[in-house]
Amino acid sequence: MTITSRNTPPRILVFAGSAREDSFNKRLARLMADRIDTLGGHATFIDLRDYPMPIYDGDLEADAGLPEHARRLKRLVMEHQGLAIACPEYNGFITPLLKNTIDWVSRPDGDLGGLAPYANKVAAIAAASPGGLGGLRALPLLRQLLSNIGVTVLPDQLAIGGAGQAFDEDGSLADEGQLGKLDGICQRLVTTLDTLHRT
Repeated sequence: MTITSRNTPPRILVFAGSAREDSFNKRLARLMADRIDTLGGHATFIDLRDYPMPIYDGDLEADAGLPEHARRLKRLVMEHQGLAIACPEYNGFITPLLKNTIDWVSRPDGDLGGLAPYANKVAAIAAASPGGLGGLRALPLLRQLLSNIGVTVLPDQLAIGGAGQAFDEDGSLADEGQLGKLDGICQRLVTTLDTLHRT
């Protein structure tokens, strides 16, 4: 059901924790952005490949401040009420790229506090993997990380196994049950944000 009871749709920043061009999670993130738009939200899909940053180093931060891409991304997160993240799994954990991105964005920048971009945010998380578990082991770690920095993470999540065969040519999910669950997660994110930020 599409929400039509508000003046301004909630803005949701959507990305995957992978820079790989043919990443399954990038496909999943694009699909999440499409479903969010269809279900009444306003999604902004970004590719973390466009925001390259060095590995976080306190000395580097002390000497030069935040990298320009970290500053850009920090302000972009500030402009959105919600997050939708597709999380790859590397050896049972979230990717270094995703952790590094979250860490840099959590650092203060002038008068802008470190955790300010994450304050009052609500997030939906999902994962895709060629393996049978679908990235399931990484999702609790991402949930913990986001919760630690003040983000409310929806209890619903989706892990898509056998990702090499999971997507249709048009980028949708071949399994209607999985697509229905993804729609449910995206709808709950839009509905929750609409309720919290209704004007």
